[in-house]
Amino acid sequence: MGKLTASIKKEFLLLVSDKVGLLLMYLMPIFLVFVITIVQDSTFKLVNENNIEILVVNKDNGELGDSLISILQKTGSFRITENKNLGKEKIKATLVADNQLLAFEIPRGFTSELKEKARGISRGMLEELGVIDADTASKTERHSSPLNMYYDPILQENFRHSIANSIYSLLGSLENRLMIESLYEEMGYDEVPSNLEHELSSNRIEIKQIAASNSSNETIPNSTQHNVPAWSIFAMFFMVISLGGNIVKERLSGSFVRLQTIPSSFSLVLLSKVFIYLIVALSQLAIIFILGKFLFPLLALPSLSMPSNLLGLLVISILSAFSAISFAMLVGTYSKTVEQASGFGAITIIIFAAIGGIWVPSFVMPAYLQTIGKISPLHWCLEGYYTLFLRDGEWNLLLPSVIFLILFIFACQMLIYLKLKIQNFI
Repeated sequence: MGKLTASIKKEFLLLVSDKVGLLLMYLMPIFLVFVITIVQDSTFKLVNENNIEILVVNKDNGELGDSLISILQKTGSFRITENKNLGKEKIKATLVADNQLLAFEIPRGFTSELKEKARGISRGMLEELGVIDADTASKTERHSSPLNMYYDPILQENFRHSIANSIYSLLGSLENRLMIESLYEEMGYDEVPSNLEHELSSNRIEIKQIAASNSSNETIPNSTQHNVPAWSIFAMFFMVISLGGNIVKERLSGSFVRLQTIPSSFSLVLLSKVFIYLIVALSQLAIIFILGKFLFPLLALPSLSMPSNLLGLLVISILSAFSAISFAMLVGTYSKTVEQASGFGAITIIIFAAIGGIWVPSFVMPAYLQTIGKISPLHWCLEGYYTLFLRDGEWNLLLPSVIFLILFIFACQMLIYLKLKIQNFI
């Protein structure tokens, strides 16, 4: 026990003497998690809350322009800012100056044109049915002035299309209502029967949204729930610079050879490294999670909601930490110089982070990159945390992450053993 304690003390002194390594392992991820979360928060809110701010320039002098604005507001998907006195160039300038993304211009004569169009369609239907006599004037094709949608050039095309389709849908319901009113008017009714109007307005097939989880506790993903675990994992794996460098230094300085002359197992040396850096990894995780839970709300960022499966959280955290330690030891064992260990280790972790979904969530990546990303241990660590935070930590969903991480740890340890065995260190 005394030999293990002495070995652990030696590893601790090596760790605290590496000031640059400590800064990279603790301060860098804290800085990154704050900056990236703040940057991404507005984007996650846009997706999650589906609440889009739109500038509406209503130049219509009838009631349908106001009706369209009212319908947009009632959907709950839009925050409407109205300004009736803006021309084309002013609208563009306002979008840029106010950092808004979208503006709609309702043209003059919108009400009269829409009513005339609905009247023409309803008369055509009644003529085809023989209810009223054919009128040549009703056959004339009518054109409506377009609604102009102005957008910031940075807005993605698919997002613009989804907004335009939403507006089309709302306009369609407005036009259908006008057409029904015109039909009844042509047939001599003063108004549409209230029961029919109610049935038409409520006659929509319900779309029931069901989360792919057996849990009744559905958590809405936000910037905090992605970035806190993501950058905690990144911090763990970045220990490759400190731990990998220390292993290379000890090997080059002859420490490994001298340790063989001491009547104790070399495995104690490796065990002490694992013990010290396991504490480092779990402390990194604890610090960033505490910041996400308590400090983020003070900065108007979403608070981190802890999962209910605390045992699953402990398992994934320990496996993630062991994965990071095993990779760092692997790099240190096979590197010939400290510079090689630091450079190769850092670059590899950055690549693993990029393809593994640390920087941006995997679901926004192309399909082929999502497939490639599955080779990254950081991907499986993050998938485990996603399951905990977003899918209530169900064990059947956690199993793929657990299996991959165990296999990754085993593979790294076997490669380390083979290398040390070849070099006669063990």
